[in-house]
Amino acid sequence: MRLNFISVLILVLTITSVSHTQVITERYKDLGEIYILEIASAPFPHHERINGHTYNGKTYSQQEHYNDSSVVVFIPKGFRPTAQTNIVVYFHGWNNNIDSASAQFNLIEQFSHSNKNAIFVFPEGPKNSPDSFGGKLEEENGFKKLIDDVLKILSEKGKLNSTNIGNIILAGHSGAYRVISYCLSLGGLTPNISDVILFDALYWNTEHFTNWIEDYRGRFINIYTDKGGTKNETDKMMNSLNTKRIEYFKIDEVELKRYHLLNNRVIFIHSDLTHNEVISKREQFLLFLKTSELLTIDK
Repeated sequence: MRLNFISVLILVLTITSVSHTQVITERYKDLGEIYILEIASAPFPHHERINGHTYNGKTYSQQEHYNDSSVVVFIPKGFRPTAQTNIVVYFHGWNNNIDSASAQFNLIEQFSHSNKNAIFVFPEGPKNSPDSFGGKLEEENGFKKLIDDVLKILSEKGKLNSTNIGNIILAGHSGAYRVISYCLSLGGLTPNISDVILFDALYWNTEHFTNWIEDYRGRFINIYTDKGGTKNETDKMMNSLNTKRIEYFKIDEVELKRYHLLNNRVIFIHSDLTHNEVISKREQFLLFLKTSELLTIDK
């Protein structure tokens, strides 16, 4: 199906065809181009969820919750292909999916308004399931395989000049901490990761983030709440950074200014908002992207 101002690509590499076109394409058609890819390197299906996942006595089946290999790719209006492609990758949290998270948190709108010359990549995770498992992205070089496949497809469609990977921003909410941590530690593209943004998501695997901060020069942003379950782990991480003598900046969100994000590398933001408000209530994703070092679109 082709609509004005938007192209939709469906590459089916799985038996089950899952269409997000009606949900995704209509909402964002005036902001740029949406591609919905179904690719073998997507997080799911995965053999560790062949029997589904049981949580609190309820089983979430493989067929319904772990069989969607969709990856949404958004190319903003004005995007210009360059020798290397910069990428913003987002991961949703528990009991969510790429359609609902995009709409609930205005993800593509915020990315588009950041005016960054990059593409937005949003893989489907555990779909509508209380699960943080990252599927194939927890395997060695799994993240690289996904990004390579995305860029190869877009290059073949004439949207990119090359398949060379530039800077990558990893962002995610809540249970997304786990897949992001494995992308950092095993994904095969760690030197390319310029920013890590955790939206009330620091629950575990904290050493993966601390090691990245210690070994690389990228920017780390952790926005956390009092009741989201991340405050204690955030305090532990700050104590660990103190022990390692790694400088960081801590501030309440109501006092946060643009220059704080521009002038600090490791940033902890304590928010007065709820767990689900820290992504878009104050257009936080937009602000964090605008203050990144990714090149902007010339208009």
